[in-house]
Amino acid sequence: MVRHCRARQQLFDRIQNGEIGEIINMRAYRIMNGCKDDMSSHVHGSKGRGIVSTSGHTPGKCRTFKAHNIKSEALIWSAKQPEANPYQLEWDDLISAIRNDKPYNEVKRGVEASLVTSMGRMAAHTGQEITYEDMLNCDHEFAPGLDKLTAESSPPLKPNKDGKYPVPQPGIVTKREYEG
Repeated sequence: MVRHCRARQQLFDRIQNGEIGEIINMRAYRIMNGCKDDMSSHVHGSKGRGIVSTSGHTPGKCRTFKAHNIKSEALIWSAKQPEANPYQLEWDDLISAIRNDKPYNEVKRGVEASLVTSMGRMAAHTGQEITYEDMLNCDHEFAPGLDKLTAESSPPLKPNKDGKYPVPQPGIVTKREYEG
């Protein structure tokens, strides 16, 4: 998605060039009942902050700030508005590659995106900070036996004697999603 969202690509290029300093963390917020109502993503650096998105995926309204507060006087850069639809750009790139007989391969980006989602899942379920390297070297199997699962198979996750399914216990079970 980043590749096709030109504003986000520009934002990440600026971040890689050190505009907000060394990256301290990246946070994604979501909407859940009883929680802060905010579906946005932010990057915090040692010298400033970047907004990846403010309203879900699109438009991102990407910006960088020379401080950690989000105030207009701290604004360094903002993406041109209105942003192009990233879903349409994705199709445009694919069709252009086909028409011009050019290679078009999203495998690396897709694999990395999948790895990052696994990092988020593991971090949320264990309460631990999970790095890219941690995830690459993680021996936890998220879906054991999935390659052998059929319509007739027993479910991979079963309830205990009280009929309760195992649930994540962040900060308690820290090496896997749940005890089971």
